[in-house]
Amino acid sequence: MSDLLVSHHQMETIEERLKPLRLSVADYDRIVSMMEENMDHGLSEKADISADVKMYITYVRTLPDGSEVGKFLALDLGGTNFRVLLIELESGKVELKSHVFAVPEDIMLGPGKGLFNHIAKGIREFLEEHGLENEPLPMGFTFSFPCSQEGLSRSRLVTWTKGFKCSGVEGEDIVTLLHEAIASQKLRVKCVAVINDTVGALLAGAHTDQDCQIGLILGTGTNACYMEETTKIAKWQGDKDSMRQVVINTEWGAFGNNGCLDFIVSEYDKGVDQISKNPKEQIYEKMISGMYLGEVARQVIIKLIQEGLLFNGELSEKLGTPMMFFTKYLSEIEAEEGADLTNVKQILDELDIFDYTLTDCLILRRVCEVVSMRAAYLSAAGVAALLKRVSRTSVTVAVDGSLYRYHPKFHNLMTEMTQQLLPEQEFKLRLSHDGSGVGAALVAAVSTRQMAAARA
Repeated sequence: MSDLLVSHHQMETIEERLKPLRLSVADYDRIVSMMEENMDHGLSEKADISADVKMYITYVRTLPDGSEVGKFLALDLGGTNFRVLLIELESGKVELKSHVFAVPEDIMLGPGKGLFNHIAKGIREFLEEHGLENEPLPMGFTFSFPCSQEGLSRSRLVTWTKGFKCSGVEGEDIVTLLHEAIASQKLRVKCVAVINDTVGALLAGAHTDQDCQIGLILGTGTNACYMEETTKIAKWQGDKDSMRQVVINTEWGAFGNNGCLDFIVSEYDKGVDQISKNPKEQIYEKMISGMYLGEVARQVIIKLIQEGLLFNGELSEKLGTPMMFFTKYLSEIEAEEGADLTNVKQILDELDIFDYTLTDCLILRRVCEVVSMRAAYLSAAGVAALLKRVSRTSVTVAVDGSLYRYHPKFHNLMTEMTQQLLPEQEFKLRLSHDGSGVGAALVAAVSTRQMAAARA
């Protein structure tokens, strides 16, 4: 590796190329206001079709308070595996047992009845393993596909994603299909609630922190939910007299689809959008989430290479391939504190780039820093909008997802910008553990507690 000194002019040029990604606090404050406007529109009557930020009503009316006790099942389906979990709650403590089952491709592409029968057989196998096959058990179901929620335990699949194409499921109530399969296995299991992973993160966080009012996912994708007052929801058709609150699933990844974020959309973002499978959609998500952040960085890197500012203008086949600069590279590069830049060099080797200078390594790290910083600050703007909606003195945000969990600076960057945007607000960002599993069981526990109270 030859070591060439970078000129002052070269560094100025590189910073100029990064300038579109370095937004002002005023820009982020404007984004907060626009997010609030989009959320208001999403809560208006008949807004589900026209709103980008959908603000779906989840029908989760109460959060855990730590008093939940008993045994509860959880089912988590969101990809090529599903999990069955048994969770025992006592005195605020959680004891968890789980088993992961594969979903073979032929079942992912076959009839829906085959999928739910496969899941029910997995539930039976798990219960037999723990001697519980004859015990009546309430279950929460984390189903991470686009759904139209009609009640706490009524949810219709809108469309399959993630490679699933099971026939006879779209437009149907997934709980009804699941109960039919469970009945065929002669099990005494009842699904009492359906949630997604974002709501699960909130529930898991609220179980140990009574200030928790917001759930946030920062992983492959991004989404957020929060507890809203029903009097502020124009499209709410339930009662407004008893529990005057409900969790709202924002589906905020589509924020910006209407063009309101065009003032911050850079040429790099346009490049990401063009090579994506859903052009002109999920604009906010494409600036933030793990699926796209590496590609944002790659778009910048390609620009610098084309202008002869990086790697002597030489581009490897791997680096020239879309989506091949992984988001995990940003985390690995920014986690490195030593001067030898071992992680950077290893990543360049993986990308078949062997002729580089120390300056090249430093420039690459700078690109990653700027891309990550904008993503964290944009996430903070969304959180600030939710904190204003919750309107409490102290609020905890439960965060789950691989980007937040593994990126070494994301938490601090988000905290920093949120404090700048809302200097008077007291808040905490806290990692939520296994919202998809624990959160599903907790919603079953809360639902069971509510039903018992209603009967009393």
